Amino acid sequence: MKKTFVVTGMSCAACSSRVEKSVSEVQGVDKVNVNLLTNTMTVIFKDKDESEEVIRAVKQAGYGVNTDGETKIKSTNAPNYEKPMIIRLIVSAVFWIPLMIVSMGHMFFKENVPIFYKTENAGIFVVTQIILLLPIIFANQKYFTNGFKALIKRSPNMDSLVAVGASAAIIYGVFALYQICYGLGHGNVSKVEDYLHDLYFESVGTILTLITLGKFLESRSKGKTSEAISKLLNLAPQTAHILKDGEEIEVVAEEIKVGDIFLVKPGESVPCDGEVIEGNSTFDESAVTGESIPIEKTVGSKIISATVNKSGFVKARAVKVGEDTTIAQIIKLVEEASASKAPIARLADKIAGVFVPIVMSIAVIVFLAWLIAGYGTEFALARGITVLVISCPCALGLATPVAIMVGTGKGAENGILIKSGDALQAVESIDTVVFDKTGTLTEGKPEVIDVKTYNGFDSKTVLYYAASLEQYSEHPLAKAVTEKYSQYGKVSDDVTDFEAVFGKGVIGTVEGNKCFVGSLYSTEEYIDDEIKNDCKRFSLSGKTPLVVIKNSEAIGVIAVADKIRESSVHAVKRLTEGGIKVVMLTGDNETCANAVAEKIGIKQVVAGVLPQDKEKVVTKLKETGKVAMVGDGINDAPSLVAADVGIAIGAGTDVAVESADAVLMKNDPEAVAEAIILGKGVMRNIKQNLFWAFIYNGIGIPLAAGVLYPALNVTLSPMIGAVAMSMSSVCVVGNALRLKALKLNGKIKHVLKRNKKENGMQEVIKVEGMMCGHCAARVKTALCEIKGVSDAEVNLEEKTVVVKLNKETPRKKLISAIKKTGYDAN
Repeated sequence: MKKTFVVTGMSCAACSSRVEKSVSEVQGVDKVNVNLLTNTMTVIFKDKDESEEVIRAVKQAGYGVNTDGETKIKSTNAPNYEKPMIIRLIVSAVFWIPLMIVSMGHMFFKENVPIFYKTENAGIFVVTQIILLLPIIFANQKYFTNGFKALIKRSPNMDSLVAVGASAAIIYGVFALYQICYGLGHGNVSKVEDYLHDLYFESVGTILTLITLGKFLESRSKGKTSEAISKLLNLAPQTAHILKDGEEIEVVAEEIKVGDIFLVKPGESVPCDGEVIEGNSTFDESAVTGESIPIEKTVGSKIISATVNKSGFVKARAVKVGEDTTIAQIIKLVEEASASKAPIARLADKIAGVFVPIVMSIAVIVFLAWLIAGYGTEFALARGITVLVISCPCALGLATPVAIMVGTGKGAENGILIKSGDALQAVESIDTVVFDKTGTLTEGKPEVIDVKTYNGFDSKTVLYYAASLEQYSEHPLAKAVTEKYSQYGKVSDDVTDFEAVFGKGVIGTVEGNKCFVGSLYSTEEYIDDEIKNDCKRFSLSGKTPLVVIKNSEAIGVIAVADKIRESSVHAVKRLTEGGIKVVMLTGDNETCANAVAEKIGIKQVVAGVLPQDKEKVVTKLKETGKVAMVGDGINDAPSLVAADVGIAIGAGTDVAVESADAVLMKNDPEAVAEAIILGKGVMRNIKQNLFWAFIYNGIGIPLAAGVLYPALNVTLSPMIGAVAMSMSSVCVVGNALRLKALKLNGKIKHVLKRNKKENGMQEVIKVEGMMCGHCAARVKTALCEIKGVSDAEVNLEEKTVVVKLNKETPRKKLISAIKKTGYDAN
């Protein structure tokens, strides 16, 4: 059981880590994932719903929570920074500017210093700063209330760092005020002058104002991360026109029920998934599938919610409504993906969990160290405060979710739905792609091309018996046969004992005759050499032969062909050029499969595989790399689950889509290459974000502590620390937004294959022209002379060489060495 909660009060990665830890300790919770970007928490329960215990745990950790899980993406889209944060920012800025003028004004007067800055008026100077600071503190009191509350509950966060740092500066400033007043009362001018410029009120005002500015910019940037999903949300129309009692009425789109007849006029969006029952038109599906060319729809065609009718008028019957529509499912998938975490984020989560306590400890140690070293309270306090305000766990917490949200949104715009952060990370390292043939590399709409008859039967009779049986099968080849016979008339109603033999064919009794329609290998006892040769001839031309048996006698062979998708050739080319091995997996006979594979450009084919054995093939391939399985049918579901990444074609069965880690909304295998580029781009962005988050704190904290002061006399003021902290999160979010410009139609960065067993690296290269062991030896010798190559294994039968590497070596260099020996390589 899965449930989503909205958590309030979180300000940084330390907060999300604390919430995760508290909820994971609740008995009955199997898994918990907190997303700082969307302020949501997804909890998976083991057996029963333990929501009350979860809510109690979150509240005990010091945060607010409710079960309104419907917000998610929508809550991110809503500009939560607008009113409260803008008001806070305006109030802070209005009082911060005069505060800075008052506190720093004396620096601009060398002569004729205004009386305001005279030593005898020091009390007025200090009190004026306090008066200007109070509104800033009041406007930003949340840092203090939330920060100290978290500190009391022993779960300090970013607010705690700000609260402690600002409070320390305020307390010291008040102490300085007392010393100034004492000096004025006792005529001790030197004491007054010592403390007059040791005030930190302007630093407090600057810290609070700049951090609020940073939070505003961060929130604004975070709002942009889900623009793609916002567009999807706005695509579905709010109202729809339906027919009720023969009259057209307008209703709220959410009120449409399954079976209702709705109208879609030119220029209108489709309110729900449906089937056209009258009219024809073209529909723009680009926003949902990424397909730029409008698709023609006629009676019987499926239309997708949120797509746009470009020209004609159609009537349609509602098939899927509400949360079951395609657009709703897309939004749900992207929401879940953006709320998930990639495995790479675990290190950041662990660090975030202890980050704030460590920083506070460092600040105390720095303060005491400089104090003991004799640099004075003012200097030591400044170093401690700077350490507190420059440290930023926010960047760590945002590094992963912002990149995943922008990346999944980019994918959704192009018809690529990645279901989780785990899947995104797995996509990045794919080195083998396994394609199912029918419906994936081919159109999935086979047609009867030829009928060869025997023993005095004609083609109509052969099709009659075959179609009578196949009418009860859901297989694409069966539909091709029944559609072909429909031009002659109706099939027989007298069919009994029907049985589908999985992976072989169908059997049954037609009008008292025992009949079978299926593969060549399932009918060998009934056929002679002539039939075998005819089947081989069909197979060599890329057609699938179906042998028709009547009463133990072969009466014909039906040749069925499935048109290869236009984009399949280019898709395979892009993948292989990127160093990714492509394998075609099919239940067709080997001859037919090889003919199709040759046309597409696939070198490795696994043919004659029964549905239950596809999973075994995928599992075997996983032994030497990361495998993606691409399929569309029910029989692909086990292999989709078995693969490192299962990719379902969107037009496939619901079972295949549910079993997959990624869904391609458009029936285009080239989208597999786009998904890999997307995965690589997102993971590269996450790594950049994490690197800069770590490096920022790794450099910033020591600088703030004053490590350069003894040698270079260089320090950072608390104000500069506040600026740095405010901008670190903005930079992380800004870097993630660069993913919007990622080009998915480009080249795949070459994949260097890693062998799991040997824990090394290897390249698989196709070599043409090798004839004997002497050829193999020449190729091996040439490769082993290259620095970085540890060994080379040549396979003459497969015409390949597996190059084992002990360090990264350019593939071009390896290919060049092979070509110099006189052989062609790619």
